[in-house]
Amino acid sequence: MLSAGVKAADWGAKVANASKVFKPSGPGPFPVALILHGCGGKTPFLETYAQVAVEAGWAAVVVDSFKPRGMSTLDGKLFVCTGTTLQGLKRSGDVFAMLAWLESQSWADSERVFLAGWSHGGWSIMDGYAIGVNAARATGIADADPLKLRARVKGVLLVYPYAAYPSLTSSRGWGSYGPKVFSVVGGKDQVVGWKYPKTALDRLQRDGLAVDTLFHADATHAFDDDRANDPRAKYRPDLFSQTQGYFAKALGVARTL
Repeated sequence: MLSAGVKAADWGAKVANASKVFKPSGPGPFPVALILHGCGGKTPFLETYAQVAVEAGWAAVVVDSFKPRGMSTLDGKLFVCTGTTLQGLKRSGDVFAMLAWLESQSWADSERVFLAGWSHGGWSIMDGYAIGVNAARATGIADADPLKLRARVKGVLLVYPYAAYPSLTSSRGWGSYGPKVFSVVGGKDQVVGWKYPKTALDRLQRDGLAVDTLFHADATHAFDDDRANDPRAKYRPDLFSQTQGYFAKALGVARTL
């Protein structure tokens, strides 16, 4: 597990070692999309999104938050999905750590990063912004730097993000400065719902952030995961394709910023 007071670069190296990197051809440096999985762990469908990023000229890292902590996929389903351990705020330390790790990678443009999170991954990204100057204390990353999070990240994609209690965004917001936010919300999502994500996104918009939402009226939770084992999830390849296109659009916008 993550020890309190660990340096961002040290933890980032451990997380990166368990994660999977995708890169366009050529030496780079490339802007980088960090892809954060849901509470069920790093699943294959996220690699399709990583390929979308590569085709858009970005490197992508599918970040594994479980293996560095000695956790299995089963642990995720039993303990993370139930909120017993590794809630979004604590896991947001991985974002700060990966930003630090990118600084040591010659192929990466560490000043141009895009964050994409699915469900619990979206919660983690959101809490990383909402915690602000208290990031180090809350995450256990001694040098977690909220200024890097705000200066280097050019865009955020939140796909059916968990935004109910104890998620912080609806109550705290991210302040008046933050990246452009892209979001995907399902109208038939029986896991995180659509009202809580909407409340959080509305808060960001009221605070002055640019927020764009793709609303899939017929989408359940994990509609883009053909291996989702939750009986409430219904795989929709058509919506999966649309969301890939939306991700590509978001990356295109972020590249101009």
